[in-house]
Amino acid sequence: MSRAASDFYALDDLLEPAEIEVRDRVRDFCAREVTPIIGDHWERAEFPHQLIPGIAALGIAGGTVQGYGSAGMSAVAAGLVAAEWARADGSMGTFYGVHSFLAMQSIALLGDEEQRERWLPAMARMETIGAFGLTEPEHGSDAVALSTSARRDGDEYVLSGRKKWIGNGTIADLVLIWARGEDGNVGGYVVPKGSIGWTATRMTGKTALRAVWQAEITLDEVRVPAENKLANCHSFKDVSVVLDRTRYTVAWRALGIAEAAYELALSHTLQREQFGQPIAGYQLVQDKLARMLANLTGMWLVSWRLSKLADEGRMTAAMASMAKMDNCKKARAILADARDLFGGDGILLEHHVARHHADIEAIYTFEGTDHVQALIVGREITGLSAITGRRPARATEKPAEPPQSI
Repeated sequence: MSRAASDFYALDDLLEPAEIEVRDRVRDFCAREVTPIIGDHWERAEFPHQLIPGIAALGIAGGTVQGYGSAGMSAVAAGLVAAEWARADGSMGTFYGVHSFLAMQSIALLGDEEQRERWLPAMARMETIGAFGLTEPEHGSDAVALSTSARRDGDEYVLSGRKKWIGNGTIADLVLIWARGEDGNVGGYVVPKGSIGWTATRMTGKTALRAVWQAEITLDEVRVPAENKLANCHSFKDVSVVLDRTRYTVAWRALGIAEAAYELALSHTLQREQFGQPIAGYQLVQDKLARMLANLTGMWLVSWRLSKLADEGRMTAAMASMAKMDNCKKARAILADARDLFGGDGILLEHHVARHHADIEAIYTFEGTDHVQALIVGREITGLSAITGRRPARATEKPAEPPQSI
């Protein structure tokens, strides 16, 4: 596949052949199957269920999860895949990210061997779709304070509470519910579809990521077998391990959606003529394009380096927060410029940029808001927590901001 217009510094040369192969495999699928239909689904707020078998056939479910039929990709490859989904459509990126990076990664990291064998192979084949239930109506950035409860009753746990913004929540076959046990610690509980007392209501009225469904979930004394409690999750610090391992992919998603916007804008300005010449020939347009490309190049390099550090086991939560914070801010600006360069056509779904322009607002917010990401970085570089007002124990304290489960 030819080099993308946004690869100004021959960045593909930094990638391994296997990483390029999986990226191009996803890019080709998206060009054939996603881009032609997604605008209509986005407008109608309908999830394209018919794409799931094709996504399963790509063999990419599970991202970096090793074994159990999962893809077992490098962190770089997983990031490139996340970028490709966002490059095609933010909604499909959310569907894939929730299933592969949040749900499957949680089971892989915090489940025991029996639990991994029980759930992950079917999830890798995408015969079982997963979701991740952390955020609550009253607890987003302070999800550590979640109020959903779990109490032991014989061979079962009884779950009660509410969740909000749960991506895949209405279509998932199993949902990881994070709840506070009787000892005050947070645990993970795998709730199967159709459990008595479980109500998942699709959220409507969204102005971003319209083609993926989020749910408000009510748990009214939902009973799950004791063996459905993740064996290696003993506190919120364990949940943070998952969040730390998945947040870097959002930096890639911001990059992917910004790449799409830049390439769409470049193509449009070369074709659109005003006052007798393509508008790409005007100084103001070229200035915008040059600055967009410069930001994209920096975003790519940060994302790649962060993933290399992740592959080496050296990525920290603050590193991931910085990449998410800065990439999303730059992507937001690139999307605004791209929409502007389209003029009136920029608000028509047929040109795709309007959809991306709306979707970046959700990506900018979820998996930790811009401001809290900055405070996580600030805490790391100063040793002082502006979130809690307490001086943290640097070696042990985890990020205060978990992802909104969109």
